Amino acid sequence: MKDRYGYISLVNKIILAVVFVLLFIGIVFYARGYRVDVQKGTLTSTGIIAITSTPASAQIYINGTLYGVTDAHFTLPYGKYDIEVRKEGYAPWRKTISLKGELVQSLDAALFPVSPSLTPLTTLGITYATRIDKEDKALLFVNNDDEEKDGVYVFDASRRPFSLFPPLKLIAYKKQFPIDIEFIPTDVIFSPDYKQAIISLLRGEDTVAYALSVEDENTQLFEVTSSKEALVEAWNLETIKEEARLLEIFPKAFQKIASDSFSIVSLSPDKSKILYTAKSTVELPIVIQPRLLGSNQTKEARALTPDALYVYDRKEDRNYEIKTPAKGMPMWHPNSRSLVTNDEQVFSISDYDGTNRQTVYSGPHELDYFDVTTDGKLLILANFNPQRNKNPDIYAVGIK
Repeated sequence: MKDRYGYISLVNKIILAVVFVLLFIGIVFYARGYRVDVQKGTLTSTGIIAITSTPASAQIYINGTLYGVTDAHFTLPYGKYDIEVRKEGYAPWRKTISLKGELVQSLDAALFPVSPSLTPLTTLGITYATRIDKEDKALLFVNNDDEEKDGVYVFDASRRPFSLFPPLKLIAYKKQFPIDIEFIPTDVIFSPDYKQAIISLLRGEDTVAYALSVEDENTQLFEVTSSKEALVEAWNLETIKEEARLLEIFPKAFQKIASDSFSIVSLSPDKSKILYTAKSTVELPIVIQPRLLGSNQTKEARALTPDALYVYDRKEDRNYEIKTPAKGMPMWHPNSRSLVTNDEQVFSISDYDGTNRQTVYSGPHELDYFDVTTDGKLLILANFNPQRNKNPDIYAVGIK
């Protein structure tokens, strides 16, 4: 009897061990994304689509079917999917992906309003404006035949009209300049630290250059016409050194090509991406091998063409060609995932890889100035009452 009971006990243990192993294998396969299709009698590999959005609580449509709201994730069979994220009052965001088994594909949709707000920020009447890079500031020229107000101003968009420090700061009066000078600069060049500027003005048939402090009131003007070229060259050398320091966070193989073949436009606010133009024909090597799974699936452009515009993402080692704008270079949105572009008649915004381009403002504006503030506002020059106002002013376009 003992042998019989011992035999039954051994069989039970073997059965339990087999069941345990099968359950363990099943859990592993389930965790890795495999699902049983009862109707077809097959074991199907699945993946996960994780979708977030700004703002949150946007509707998620997959192949035209509503699946839920952001932020959420869905387990789906491998295959091609059309993703659309919608929210009332915002332009939709779209992406087509190929979902692979056992992988997580993360998508982060940046949504922007279809009817942005407009807020006036100045009332001076501005004849010329240029942004002071890397700061929420602009250098403004005012020339409205008002001796007490005409001059050069620094506008700081981070300061509000009723704050302790006003958003406008006069740094030089027009009356300090020669009376026969044309008070619209032909060009403005900033020092690498943006604390100084060289402004060039026409005086008859000649061009006269002045060095101005951007931080303090200039009680005395310094003409630098004869030394402008040397000053600009020194500033350029400092800029090259600064760019080399910025590139130190990028892969070494990328640094070498960048220093030889790129003209850097700007880094994204989080310093994960770089916007640049190519100076020569070159093949951008693949730095991260094997390629990262679940990364951005937008088609890359690694064969660079001179004067073409690109964005390189150092975290995913991916490079994308961007449509060259009609006016100026694109500017980073503070989310580091979007680019704002002046397309001459309209302002548009797109994902950093050039997809999901949409118009965010197409109303009246002066073509040669725009900026994007650190809190996500688009700044433009516009005159909404030309019968009364001679010159435009700065307006904030709410695109958050």
